[in-house]
Amino acid sequence: MGPLTLLIASPLLGALALLFVPRGAARYAALASALPPLAAALWILAAYDASAGGFQFGETLALLPSLGIQYKLAVDGLGVPLVFLTAVLYATAIFTSWTLAEREREFFIWLALLVAGVFGVFTSLDLFVFFLFYELAVLPMYLLIGIWGSTKPVPGQGPFARSFGRLSVGSASYGAMKLTLYLLAGSAFILVGLFLLYVEGEKVLPAATFDYERLLQAQLPQGVAATVFLLFYVGFGILAGIWPFHTWSPDGHAAAPAAGSMMHAGVLMKLGAYGVLRLGFALLPEAGARWAWLVGGVAAINIVYGAVAAGWQTDVKYLIAYSSVSHMGIVMLGMATLNEAGLAGSVFQMVSHGIMTAMLFTLVNLLYAKTHTRDLREMGGLAAATPGLAVFFVVGGLASLGLPGLSGFWAEFLVFLGAFTSRQSWWLLPAVAGAFVTALYVLRAAYRIFFGPLREGLHVEDVRGSEWISLAALSALLVLLGVWPRLLLDSIRVGVNELLLRVGG
Repeated sequence: MGPLTLLIASPLLGALALLFVPRGAARYAALASALPPLAAALWILAAYDASAGGFQFGETLALLPSLGIQYKLAVDGLGVPLVFLTAVLYATAIFTSWTLAEREREFFIWLALLVAGVFGVFTSLDLFVFFLFYELAVLPMYLLIGIWGSTKPVPGQGPFARSFGRLSVGSASYGAMKLTLYLLAGSAFILVGLFLLYVEGEKVLPAATFDYERLLQAQLPQGVAATVFLLFYVGFGILAGIWPFHTWSPDGHAAAPAAGSMMHAGVLMKLGAYGVLRLGFALLPEAGARWAWLVGGVAAINIVYGAVAAGWQTDVKYLIAYSSVSHMGIVMLGMATLNEAGLAGSVFQMVSHGIMTAMLFTLVNLLYAKTHTRDLREMGGLAAATPGLAVFFVVGGLASLGLPGLSGFWAEFLVFLGAFTSRQSWWLLPAVAGAFVTALYVLRAAYRIFFGPLREGLHVEDVRGSEWISLAALSALLVLLGVWPRLLLDSIRVGVNELLLRVGG
């Protein structure tokens, strides 16, 4: 069994084993399924030969040769850091859920299936199998939110007040259903794009195929390529939270359980960005260059809109959810620059944001469990009673606003540099404006929660037990990537430069 198959097989076998283990042992079985992928991801990160570049660690098995479908896995410089991110977040999500009391066995089964799908997306080079893994990754979130999610009614205002009540906005069922419907709509766009690519590819290739490497050689008609690119951009962009299809994300984030929020914001939104990069810009370079103005323009809206919306929130979970919309705008803006700095910053931001937002959602869920509120107006002065929570929140917040010495700085710096040197240099203005607003709402939230006088009636325990493991590991990674960005940037630059050779950037 190769290392890439191990990534996928371990959580799948873990999900199967969880059907039979006693309920009290479910957490240990889940952890056992997360350790082999973590070891494999670390080995891949160390063993990937950046000097050789290209796809490495390949594995191939014919499935349906008559239809050109095969089990084909490999990773390049773009996939290596995302595989590493997924493995880290899977292990830390299990520690975050260590004290889960309700139906823990079923919870870990669905979490393992989600992770197996994510690994499959990041490593598949057959686009039909890629789509199957994509569906496996996104559908478990419906159950994770619907069963284990939390409900906090959102009161409606103005002419939509009655609609908010009827739809139960803020409930777990509403968040789960809205997320699923949006993502299924996105999947429909992706599926149409894949079949159009398959049919049109047969006209310019020796045979019909879903093989990514063979499709790289296909010279599609300009109109067809532009249409397929738009289908992929909208389909994957919905999962990436592009405006105006982002509204599922804050409601889904707010209702999701701790580990669900970690995987949702930390990994699943990255699947959308990865799909746009891999199947859009890399596979259809001329169409990508043609539509870069659209991708960058929408990304600029995402950055400013998400930051301003986050600044208006009083619910901490909605605040972080809207900040994710803004930070994913930075990811998409980096892609649109079509230069080395911007694209490298885009991929680095996927990893940095994944770690940072997973940590912040973990902290918010801990705060809610300990204080029974997510309202900024009901908090204050918690630093004296919970110094551990305060330190971790400040580290995550400072990474979010791009403080030098933390991973967020290098991601934003590279994207800003790429924007400034791109053909659309005005993109830098909304990007910097978004970073400024981000600093305002992050510092405001940290002050409201942890500093000032202690709110009467708040008696809170600090971080304890297994909670330390996930928070300390994620904090350490934010610092490590802040002081040693080359740990990931060497492989990222190789993948980026190979893509640019196709785009002509």
